[in-house]
Amino acid sequence: MSGLLQEAVHDKRQILIDHLIQSGVYKIKNKHLYEMTLSELEKEYVNIGMENELSQHTYM
Repeated sequence: MSGLLQEAVHDKRQILIDHLIQSGVYKIKNKHLYEMTLSELEKEYVNIGMENELSQHTYM
């Protein structure tokens, strides 16, 4: 079961990273997106006002 959870977290992180990059965000506070935790990525995603787009995905 933990393998499924790890895969889900990885997939969600990648989706957030992809969306942030498409919005022109590559680094946050001198930290590359791929170095950030899922929680950090989610906070930045909400901060730039993309939470409505994210909620349209059924897997989230």
